[in-house]
Amino acid sequence: MNMNMGTVIITIMRMSTEMIPTPHLLTLMQWLSPAYPVGGFSYSHGLEWAVAAGDVTDAAGFQEWLADILEYGTGRNDAILLAAAYRAPDTAALAHVDCVARALAPSSERLLETTAQGAAFVRTTADIWDMDLPALCYPVAVGRAAALIGVGLEHVLPLYLHGFAANLTGAAMRLMPLGQTEGQRVLAAMTPLCDLLAQEALESADDVGLDDLGGSTFMADIAAMKHETQYTRLFRS
Repeated sequence: MNMNMGTVIITIMRMSTEMIPTPHLLTLMQWLSPAYPVGGFSYSHGLEWAVAAGDVTDAAGFQEWLADILEYGTGRNDAILLAAAYRAPDTAALAHVDCVARALAPSSERLLETTAQGAAFVRTTADIWDMDLPALCYPVAVGRAAALIGVGLEHVLPLYLHGFAANLTGAAMRLMPLGQTEGQRVLAAMTPLCDLLAQEALESADDVGLDDLGGSTFMADIAAMKHETQYTRLFRS
């Protein structure tokens, strides 16, 4: 997964003409790096079943699948949840955002994906940065932690979305005939979409934004459900 660090750095540099303070820049890179111990490499978000079923077979098919997940599914929703957690005025509001995040999971494995990564993120981040972080779903935890260190939401959102896309690209390269160059080409094609979704989530965050949640990636949701009983599996989701 370290192959994605170059594109992560490029995305950070493109995010804004306004420079992020260096400590915040490095902290974001660390949190959303493949080296950060959240276990993202072990989740495929249902892609493993989609590949096995023949629904995703090549770079073009994966790019379409990934774009849909970002624009109409978990990517967009995670950005909204992250923004809402960042703007939550108190612990009660934060707990409400987290409950909504859990309720949005369409399968037990997708719930595991967000809660297990969130728990791992909280453990590591709270210990290193001495933060008071409760158990939270992954995007909620990242949003809360970002608010606590004072880094701008406009910087966190596109980087989080890019990291989400990079993780699924890494999974695709292990599941199907998708070379590193092809995988990085797909990931680079997602950059404008990540920027757009981040801006939309940023605008909705002014009013918490939970009313904007929703999705229509039914095949991906069904793939996540079917993955629970898939006979041979490399991934936990």
